[in-house]
Amino acid sequence: MIRLIFPLRRKPGMSLVEFQDRWHDLHGPIVAKHATTLKILRYVQDHTLDDPMNEQMAKARGGMEPPYDGVAELWWTTREALATAFASAAGQAAGKELVEDEAKFIDLPNSPLWLAYEYPQVNPSEDLVARPNSSLVKIFFPLRHLPNQTLEQAQLYWRTNHGPIIRGLASGNGLKKYFQVHRFEDPIEQQLRTARGTKVAPYTGHAEAWIDRANAVATPESRRAGEIAVEDERNFIDFKNSSMWIAKERVVIDRR
Repeated sequence: MIRLIFPLRRKPGMSLVEFQDRWHDLHGPIVAKHATTLKILRYVQDHTLDDPMNEQMAKARGGMEPPYDGVAELWWTTREALATAFASAAGQAAGKELVEDEAKFIDLPNSPLWLAYEYPQVNPSEDLVARPNSSLVKIFFPLRHLPNQTLEQAQLYWRTNHGPIIRGLASGNGLKKYFQVHRFEDPIEQQLRTARGTKVAPYTGHAEAWIDRANAVATPESRRAGEIAVEDERNFIDFKNSSMWIAKERVVIDRR
């Protein structure tokens, strides 16, 4: 499967609550209406929480970009399914309607998007969802690599060096599930960015992890696990140009 990752910033003048309600209640049904035409397999809205944990995670990394207001995540079975869906006349009409509605509440130039592949790391078969009324939260970590590395070099280190470290720390830092989601370069990305007037560069990818805050207890082991993770992140992540926050998930489409 491939994903479209679309971190969102709200238009000026909207509160976070107004933005997230508008996104879920009005835009979500428009996407659902076109799900068959666009061959969307799954669509999840990650709604950012205004929570002290966001600042704590950024401070541990010496400061980061401010959190986005949410992330739209859409899945397709293959790259070909995505390409053919948007190439058809019906798909182009659906895409146009989506962009027109997005422009009413999303700051599109400052909301980057990219295509990505998943690399499951911890408990990939467990179907966890950080629903609004559960104690689970989802950590969303869009990252940019260091300027002395290529995209391929950074992703290789992330996957083959950092991934095993996090897997080894999972029991100590309370991770219930952990995925790496790596961007890949594709002409479709540029088409989608052009349609929205996107100015912000895409990220190297994002890390996502689910934790259960009902069972989260700070221990010497969990603190050390966090320190080890951040120490290794410095080997490939440009913290100042990356971001990190927690969110709740709202599943709009799931046809898996």
